[in-house]
Amino acid sequence: MKTVLITGASSGIGESLAKYYAQQGFKVFACGRNQQKLDALCNEFNQITPLTFDLNNKTAIFSALDKNIKLDHIILNAGTCEYIDNAKQFDGDLFARVINTNLISVGYCLEAWLPQLNSGGQLGLISSSAVYVPLTRAEAYGTSKAGVSYLAKTLSIDLASSNIGVSTIHPGFVETPLTNKNDFPMPSRITSEQAAKAIYLGMKQKRYDIHFPKRFTLVLKTFALLPFFIWRKLAIRMIK
Repeated sequence: MKTVLITGASSGIGESLAKYYAQQGFKVFACGRNQQKLDALCNEFNQITPLTFDLNNKTAIFSALDKNIKLDHIILNAGTCEYIDNAKQFDGDLFARVINTNLISVGYCLEAWLPQLNSGGQLGLISSSAVYVPLTRAEAYGTSKAGVSYLAKTLSIDLASSNIGVSTIHPGFVETPLTNKNDFPMPSRITSEQAAKAIYLGMKQKRYDIHFPKRFTLVLKTFALLPFFIWRKLAIRMIK
């Protein structure tokens, strides 16, 4: 039986990923902080094993998974989103919280679990389509996800000799408890189940760049081709 480890599996995309992988016959190690939600997943699918810990705790990460277990897929999905509402009164503590959860913890996970990823395995890092163009209030979130994207691309080069593939995953808006807090329009928003299927298929096909929904992400990719001064003018107009 193939194995996958998924972080942030107690809600949103991570929860849907755990269910979808289990339905495809994988042994799933579902990581998260909410023991009750993880236990519910375990009760629904016998092949799901809950691992409860805080990703900001390096010691907890290293003790979460038996070192003898080998993995075929790793999906580092857990993350948070907070916005800088007033750039002139920059919130350094907020910035640090987002960077630590979305980026620094990824480094801890890689240190702990990459040695357990089989040759021929696939690593998926969840970034965001927000990295394609700079967006208002996204100084913390966008910076953290840009770091994830760069990290994934670099790993795809350095892990090639170990026969390990790396997928950078750039979702658009997905209906989750996190995005439900947003106070702005979210065009082309899809369900977490749709996102999970897109990620599963992209990982299976060993694609370097998994982005969805394409009707939204291709628009952002097109904007990213513009000289920055043009996008800057457009972005400033949008917030006025």
